[in-house]
Amino acid sequence: MTNPVDTLPDLDQLTEEGLVPVGTGRILLIACGALAREILDLKKANGWTHMDLTCLPAKYHLYPDKITDAVRESVAKHRDAYDSIFVVYADCGTGGQLQAACTEMGVEMVPGPHCYSFFEGNERFTKQSESEITTFYLTDFLVRQFESFIIKPMGLDRHPQLRDMYFGNYEKLVYQAQTEDPALTEKARAAADRLGLAFERRYTGYGDLTAQLAKL
Repeated sequence: MTNPVDTLPDLDQLTEEGLVPVGTGRILLIACGALAREILDLKKANGWTHMDLTCLPAKYHLYPDKITDAVRESVAKHRDAYDSIFVVYADCGTGGQLQAACTEMGVEMVPGPHCYSFFEGNERFTKQSESEITTFYLTDFLVRQFESFIIKPMGLDRHPQLRDMYFGNYEKLVYQAQTEDPALTEKARAAADRLGLAFERRYTGYGDLTAQLAKL
């Protein structure tokens, strides 16, 4: 049987177009496109049919200064159609601006500094962060999009000698696996080899994301 998630278009194309609110009692999730697969999996597994999902472009991962304004626009667009809105972003490099905006708008968001933290579990990530200061993290999404989100934006496809400048102070790559997928594990291992880093696979599942959405 085909997994419906596997038949999705490019996740960057999963935007607000065509989103049709069903009425009262519904919750809108405004999420990073990099989390679309995980959220759809959780919705299906838990029968959360009262939740609708709209995604902002995953490429904002590279341009965090765009996130806060984009979330503001999406909240304003959909506020009247939903009983509540939940922002499925952590701080994600906004320097506290996203949290301030959400507080101002009266909407909740995922706690934590970034997705690596809430996938690991914010409490656990905080405890081990000092010992992993030289660690580079990848999630399922970033393993799939390693070329387009890591290699090409950094220019490593054209100037591989820049590797030492970007990653010379890192010691290992930790792949935070949301799923049990041997093919993704091998891609993550190859990414570590390409960056000259030791490799560790750490199954996290969906971490705190499950608990945060379950509260809704």
